[in-house]
Amino acid sequence: MSSLPPRRAQLLLRRPDDWHLHLRDGAALRAVLPFTAARFARAIVMPNLAPPVTSTALALAYRERILGALPAGMRFQPLMTLYLTDHTNAAEIERAHASGAIYGCKLYPAGATTHSDAGVTDVAHLAPALETMMRLDLPLLVHGEASDARVDVFEREAHFIEHILAPLVERYPRLRVVLEHVSSTAGVQFVCAARPGVAATITPQHLMLNRNALFSGGLRPHHYCLPVLKGERDRRSIVEVVAGGNPRFFLGTDSAPHARHSKESACGCAGIFSAHAAIELYAELFEAEGILSRLPAFASEFGPDFYRLARNSEQITLVKEAWSVPSAYAFGEAELVPLRAGETISWRLASEPA
Repeated sequence: MSSLPPRRAQLLLRRPDDWHLHLRDGAALRAVLPFTAARFARAIVMPNLAPPVTSTALALAYRERILGALPAGMRFQPLMTLYLTDHTNAAEIERAHASGAIYGCKLYPAGATTHSDAGVTDVAHLAPALETMMRLDLPLLVHGEASDARVDVFEREAHFIEHILAPLVERYPRLRVVLEHVSSTAGVQFVCAARPGVAATITPQHLMLNRNALFSGGLRPHHYCLPVLKGERDRRSIVEVVAGGNPRFFLGTDSAPHARHSKESACGCAGIFSAHAAIELYAELFEAEGILSRLPAFASEFGPDFYRLARNSEQITLVKEAWSVPSAYAFGEAELVPLRAGETISWRLASEPA
């Protein structure tokens, strides 16, 4: 009889991209960038720094800082975005498009999420920018939540879609739009029924968790994100649309690192850090749902196709092998608690891009 160990299952993937990512800046950037660069060829980088990235010049400078923080030997392309404000004008959109480095403009409703205070108070202010974006085919990336405190936190995505996003999509019929981190049945239904050019990104947490995860055995601040986790019906809607292979839905982690003390506080920050195991978490969920064959297109094809970029030629390998997630990672002078801290994940990254 052979004494060789059983062969471990492997999954060979075209190198994926992350179409929604927070990298922060400075020491925080240097701490988290290697996790993403080990797994993803490209990423749409969010502009909600403090102060926000509101101009082409700021975006290009941020891009250089990202590339400067990339460890030697790693290959990664940051795809930059502009932070829209009430004062973003057509000329700035023209500069962004001409730069060749900016791949979208981000709409944060003022006050809706982390570092969104400088965001848009009324989409009517964006008319010149949106007209120019539509003409130049520069996508609009939307944090789709109402910021009105009178709207129930679990209904803010549905309210925003009905009152703001749906009219905007019809008002600008050739504007490509991404509803980022879709979190609700209403969001899934909207994207499925929308005109061509409307898509959505899906995070690991909104696929894996419902709002019970916020309160399991006590308050769980490291499961707090915006949009907030919703009910099980909403989670199942997201899983089912992925299972159906709808190309309007693709990978976007919304990995959002915060120091432990910023999460575990009287007013904890919204954001879940998943970059340490992003593609592995998707593989685990897809396998559990019996849809692992859907992962390559979701992770590596639908996103580039929407952004009109070539699919990556490199590949990565995932191995079916459980590993333990550390309880924390270094994060500058602080520490960062990752998603599934202290638990095991059933898939691991086996190879660098080849």
